Amino acid sequence: MNNLKKYLSSIFIGTLFLGTLVACEDQGYDEYEEKVTPTVALNGEWWIDVSDAEGNVYVQHALHRTYDPGDNSGRMMISDRLAGADPQSMDPLDFSGWMLEGRVNVDTQNLTFNATNEFNKADESQFTITNGKIIKGVVETASGTMTDSIYFEGVFDYDPETTIVFAGHKRTGFEEDEF
Repeated sequence: MNNLKKYLSSIFIGTLFLGTLVACEDQGYDEYEEKVTPTVALNGEWWIDVSDAEGNVYVQHALHRTYDPGDNSGRMMISDRLAGADPQSMDPLDFSGWMLEGRVNVDTQNLTFNATNEFNKADESQFTITNGKIIKGVVETASGTMTDSIYFEGVFDYDPETTIVFAGHKRTGFEEDEF
C-alpha cells in the first residue's frame, strides 16, 4: 500500500512539474504583433439615443458599432445592424436604431468624423453626418466606470429638412451598464 502511494505521488508530482514546464513555453507569441487599424481611437460599441433637433427621442439605447472597414481607406464604418443579422438585409428588425450603415471620414487626431451624401447600406438611401465627435472619458455609467461619449447629427435624403441627433456613450461591457 505504501509503495502504491509513493508511486501515485510520484506520478502526480511528475505530471504537475511537466505541466508547469509546458505552460511556461511562449508557443510563438513573442512574434505576435497587435494590429492597429487607422481608426482604432474611434472604434467601439456605443449606446446611442436617437432624437430630433427639438429633443424628441425616437430610439433609446440603440447599439451602434464603429469600426475600420479593413480596406486601408482611412475611413470608418458606423452601423446599428444587429449582431448576427443578414449583412444584406434591409429589414428594419435587423437594426437597433435609425437604420444607419455606411462609411464616414475621420480625423483621428481630433476624434471627429463626418460624411456627405454617403451611401446608406441599411436602406439604400444617402446620409450626411456633421458634428461627429468622440470625447474620451467624460461619461460616468451606472457601474461607476468612466467611458467615452459620442455625438453626431445626421440628415437623410428621404427627409432632407430633418436633422436627426445621435448622442450616447461607449459600451463598457459591465452588466450594470447594459440596456
